[in-house]
Amino acid sequence: MSGGEIAGLIAAGALLILVIFISIFLTRLSKVTKNIEKTVANLDTSMQSVTKDVNVLSGEVEGLLVKSNTLMNDVNGKMATLDPVFQAMGDLGESVSDLNASSRDLAERITNAGGTVAKARLGKRMLTSIFSRNND
Repeated sequence: MSGGEIAGLIAAGALLILVIFISIFLTRLSKVTKNIEKTVANLDTSMQSVTKDVNVLSGEVEGLLVKSNTLMNDVNGKMATLDPVFQAMGDLGESVSDLNASSRDLAERITNAGGTVAKARLGKRMLTSIFSRNND
């Protein structure tokens, strides 16, 4: 065998090894591609399911918000009807406070007047006593 034939055999062997590695690589790439296709299909199915669930939930949330708004409007209306009650309670508290102050003032006047009456009685007794001694 000549040097050219040996070089040809080495080149043919290298080409064979290259073809084997490329076929192994393509086989694995094919498997990965199939797995990616399955994953994408599962993802698509999952996304469709999630989209349906989100649509259902958004419809329910919208209904809940409508009911909440209706409830809040009702509560606000009822609170508006209670405003006069709270105003009356405030006025009543103020009236009770005024009555308390007036009662204290009256009690103080009676106490002061009681002392004045007691002094007047004492003065009357003294004057009566003095005049009754002078008449004797």
